[in-house]
Amino acid sequence: MNVPSIGVDEAPIRATDEWVVLDVREPHEWAAGHIDGALHIPLGDLPGRVDELDPQTRTLVVCHVGGRSARATAWLVQQGHDAVNLHGGMDAWEDAQRPIVR
Repeated sequence: MNVPSIGVDEAPIRATDEWVVLDVREPHEWAAGHIDGALHIPLGDLPGRVDELDPQTRTLVVCHVGGRSARATAWLVQQGHDAVNLHGGMDAWEDAQRPIVR
């Protein structure tokens, strides 16, 4: 499956009414810094918590470098969600000097 992805320059700067930002990293990674307004659901918890996401709302899925979020995005798309992976993850986000909540 070709996982839908976007770059940092195409991503919203924070969660909005049009975008949910889903962070699938582990708790210690989340605590180190995350995107403003993001929803934290570690990858392993996603199947049990998927009901917290609206399948119709565009979801930007984020992890550290993009691997876990790509897996989460592929799974969400298979479940009928409008999801896209953040290419490069939080590393790319920080490199682009986008704001981070700590």
